[in-house]
Amino acid sequence: MARKAKAGFTPSRAKSLVGVAKVVAPALIPVLAPVIARGAGVLSEQYDRYRARRLGIDVADIGKYSGYGARLHARIVGFSESMETLRATDSDWVSKTEARLAQLLAAVRASERMPTARRKAAHRAVGTDLEMLEQELLRRLNVR
Repeated sequence: MARKAKAGFTPSRAKSLVGVAKVVAPALIPVLAPVIARGAGVLSEQYDRYRARRLGIDVADIGKYSGYGARLHARIVGFSESMETLRATDSDWVSKTEARLAQLLAAVRASERMPTARRKAAHRAVGTDLEMLEQELLRRLNVR
């Protein structure tokens, strides 16, 4: 009867593979290290673009918005920028709203260090208040 060759992983096969790796690895590491580093850089850049797209901001500004409240922070900043068109016609409302946005932004920043349940409740409250302010802005811009 013919012996069947074992296709499995045996101790002698493992020993020979380790020996080959000891010889080949020093030659491959200088070649593969820059490729791996470039690949990690590309992955990091793609992830930053993905996060920026989700937040609705430019990739260059991604460092400004981090943490659990990043999405709310970006919404508040975007909202305050969009109010500039009303400054000339409704400066009283704009100044009151900017004061409220400063309070909301402070709440988002403070909630970063809160326990999860309190942080989520704070984020819900800020989100609800921000939605009401956004609806009022759209009404004042005559967008229905």
